[in-house]
Amino acid sequence: MNETDPIEPELVEPGDDDQASQALGGEIAIASEILPSTLHLLPLSERPFFPAQALPLLLNEEAWLETVQKVGEAPQHAVGLLLSRAENTEESAPSDFHAVGTVARMYQPMRASGKIQFIAEGLRRFRVVRWLQPEAPYLAQVEYLDDHVDAKEAELRAYAMALISAIKELLPLNPLYSEELKNFANRFSPNEPSTLADFAASLTTADKEELQAVLETLDVRQRMEKVLILIRKEIEVARLQAKISQQVEDKMTEQQRQFFLREQLKMIQKELGLAKDDRTADIDRFRGRLEALTLPEQAQQRIDEELEKLAILESGSPEYAVTRNYLDTLTALPWGLHSEDKLDLDAARKILDRDHDGLDDVKDRIIEFLAVGALTQSISGSILLLVGPPGVGKTSIGRSIATALGRKFFRFSLGGMRDEAEIKGHRRTYIGAMPGKFIQAIKEVGVANPLIMLDEIDKVGASYQGDPASALLEVLDPEQNSEFLDHFLDVRFDLSKVLFVCTANQLDTIPAPLFDRMETIRLGGYITAEKLVIAKNHLWPRQLERMGVKRSKVKISDAALRRVIEGYAREAGVRGLEKRLSAIIRKAVVKIVGGETGTIRIGQQSVEAYLGRPPFRPEQPLSGIGVVTGLAWTPVGGTTLSIEASQVHAKQRGFKLTGKLGEVMRESAEIAYSYVAAHLEQFGAPADFLDNAFIHLHVPEGATPKDGPSAGVTMATALLSLARKRKPRSLAMTGELTLTGQVLPVGGIREKVIAARRIKIRELILPESNRGDFEELPDHIRDGITVHFASDYPDVAEVVFAGR
Repeated sequence: MNETDPIEPELVEPGDDDQASQALGGEIAIASEILPSTLHLLPLSERPFFPAQALPLLLNEEAWLETVQKVGEAPQHAVGLLLSRAENTEESAPSDFHAVGTVARMYQPMRASGKIQFIAEGLRRFRVVRWLQPEAPYLAQVEYLDDHVDAKEAELRAYAMALISAIKELLPLNPLYSEELKNFANRFSPNEPSTLADFAASLTTADKEELQAVLETLDVRQRMEKVLILIRKEIEVARLQAKISQQVEDKMTEQQRQFFLREQLKMIQKELGLAKDDRTADIDRFRGRLEALTLPEQAQQRIDEELEKLAILESGSPEYAVTRNYLDTLTALPWGLHSEDKLDLDAARKILDRDHDGLDDVKDRIIEFLAVGALTQSISGSILLLVGPPGVGKTSIGRSIATALGRKFFRFSLGGMRDEAEIKGHRRTYIGAMPGKFIQAIKEVGVANPLIMLDEIDKVGASYQGDPASALLEVLDPEQNSEFLDHFLDVRFDLSKVLFVCTANQLDTIPAPLFDRMETIRLGGYITAEKLVIAKNHLWPRQLERMGVKRSKVKISDAALRRVIEGYAREAGVRGLEKRLSAIIRKAVVKIVGGETGTIRIGQQSVEAYLGRPPFRPEQPLSGIGVVTGLAWTPVGGTTLSIEASQVHAKQRGFKLTGKLGEVMRESAEIAYSYVAAHLEQFGAPADFLDNAFIHLHVPEGATPKDGPSAGVTMATALLSLARKRKPRSLAMTGELTLTGQVLPVGGIREKVIAARRIKIRELILPESNRGDFEELPDHIRDGITVHFASDYPDVAEVVFAGR
């Protein structure tokens, strides 16, 4: 059989029995006894088939070829069409089929491209009585259903007229219905209410369940009533669709009309000399901007010269575009425009307290800074440097200062910047030249006295393109930035009213001339109590809001927050803590979306279920002979170091260092070794202990690089403990040691004290010169800490080995 051949050639004709079947379009009234009592069934997925319909159907050949062949072999060529509830009709089970369907006669079944197509002519309704074949090809015993006519003829005629009237309303709205109405008129009489109702239902785009309900309604009056409702809905949808189409068409027509009118207006204005060309419009716009500005004489002169040049240049020339862009930048700058400062100290304190918990010493420094400005009625020429570990709130404090002053805020990062043109702009000789970051910032904020935050000033680089740090000297010098010269502008601009706030993690990489121009405010790390308050008041509510979770849905206890802080987020700042809280809320959201009701409460014991095993365990400082705990500063906060000294053997003198120590720290170790060797007898150790001893000094952890001079005192104490064979007291210390035994000051006292508190060490030894640094610390950091201040090493030895 060829793919384009009919399945059964004899199916093209109705058959030999004139009473069983007649040609399409002929009389369809067939006696019920002629229709078979068993039917092969085909499932429909989109909508039911009505007796008044005659439509082509398209089926998959693979699934339904056998069914179509069996129907073609039957004398009546009758097939049952039933609506199926299954998503894939080829896998329909008997329970998926509706009970009532339409028996149809099949004409001209053809195969092509894996499909079967035939014309189905609806005959009458039937109901499935019993399934004989529950799988394809489906076969069922059926009974045929007759229409029930209980209403009076006049009532039916009225419904029929209403249906015909509704169909007439529908025809102008959708011309596609005209062809279907013509086919219906050729086959049926409009005076037959049952077929009229079925035809009207087939015209609608109603839901398949609504159409199935019409098909199952045997009472003609009730069926016509349901169909009338459906067709009225169809009229409303068609009217709305026509209205939308008309609106779109009218809008397009109006746009075309306006376009032609504008073009005509341009031509008329050009003929009358009323229209401005692009060049004149540009010049007028630039002059209009200058009316609200107060320009210095030099800038005014340069703009006038450029405007004269622009007036004589051809608008299509490259020089015109360069000059126009230059004037656009010059006239967009806020020459002489300043915002008024709010110098209310009480309001400033409230804003700082609202945005930040803790940092009282930092807030006091900022209030002092603003108080000076309030007294002098000016805070121009100020450059603040906020130094501290990552995540302690340096950038947000800068934003809070801008809010407190009522100044516009602009932030950009200097990290990795290697081109000085980013600071001072490109010369206009380059294609794509543009001003530097500072002029761009001034242009964007629209005032000449914003607060500009320079993030990561300690990470500015240098390359063959210049040294941005050196270019910053002019910007951050109050004596020079009143006449800042940007290469692109080539006109001096006053930056002296700008308040610059810089941030850095460390001071070592900031060039000394640049650092000299800034007023430093140090931000240390947070202790656990401060982190707890910050998490409750800021981090937890912010994460809930970001993820769209109500506060009443997810709650966390103080004990759980403390567990997260101490076990998962020990860094100096709170950025890692916020990430951990975010992870907890995400897992809670999964439970909420999964259907969990009620409030999700997170306690101390359930933290591990949300975050896994904590990466930090409770630290226990090492102790023993030759083991001393030191304090160190890192860019991410303070930490403790347990320094170990051990005698390897007594065969020869020697000294070995391990722990990935830097050059400065190795020198500190050698100084400590020399000092202890020279004063063994003074501190009660055998004078000849080091003569034949090979000493190994180790600083854990071995994989972490370490450097700095502040471990000299700690190393000397470890060596002395080894020489005396006595265990030192359980305390921590820091300080630089000289060959003469003097204890020199060190930095990072706040961070070091916080590190000691974290591992519950409450007794410290600090250099005498750092007494002022310790006393400046907030009370909540100093509470419970006993400090011994030492000016030379004997003071240290007396404390460490007292009573021992």
